[in-house]
Amino acid sequence: MSAANNSNILLVEDDMNFGDVLRSYLEMHDYEVTLAKDGEAGLDAFNKGKYDLCIFDVMMPKKDGFSLAKDVREKDKETPIIFLTAKTLKDDVLKGFKIGADDYITKPFNSEELLYRIQAILKRTQGKPDPREEVKEFNIGKFHFNYPLRILTFSGDTAEEEKHKLSPKESQLLRMFAMYRNDVLPRSEALTKIWGEDNYFTARSMDVFVTKLRKYLKADENIEIVNIHGNGFQLLIKEEE
Repeated sequence: MSAANNSNILLVEDDMNFGDVLRSYLEMHDYEVTLAKDGEAGLDAFNKGKYDLCIFDVMMPKKDGFSLAKDVREKDKETPIIFLTAKTLKDDVLKGFKIGADDYITKPFNSEELLYRIQAILKRTQGKPDPREEVKEFNIGKFHFNYPLRILTFSGDTAEEEKHKLSPKESQLLRMFAMYRNDVLPRSEALTKIWGEDNYFTARSMDVFVTKLRKYLKADENIEIVNIHGNGFQLLIKEEE
């Protein structure tokens, strides 16, 4: 996974050892990274540079991540912001989103998960086309899925075909699963594309829709939607023996 256009990231993190490691990791994946050691230095760097995305630690000296984000949002409403925090309190998460955060990730975290989240946000904000978006019909095991009509058809051992008319969000989610078949669909990517934001409430909503899709697809025992802890979901389709 790489950033083909060398996107510029502003990373503001007061733990310089952690910051250096994270900067090196992101640079390995072709991102240009500017590292600032506190909120004041971060604001100065933001005012002097041009960035495609910002990553702010919340707990920092001189100016915390929330205050920094407020200052940034007064001048720039568009540049995506991801918060890094050791806190897991819902009130802090909500405060971050009210300020204008695009995502929120709790330490310690999987570096690959952060990479997926960055990639999903940049794809959305920079409008990079995905060729898989052009596909309108999918064969999923014994099912045929017509995305424009939102019709899921099962052709099993019975003489009659079984059809389901999906809701718009069911249809959007199943299409993303089909696009990522047998690969991990990052939760954050599905949430930002379908629900418009990745937070506690939209994540719970997505879980409900995943349960509904499992119910539709259970007619084919070779199909399974599995949870990938800390990452997302995977539509597994086994080949019939």
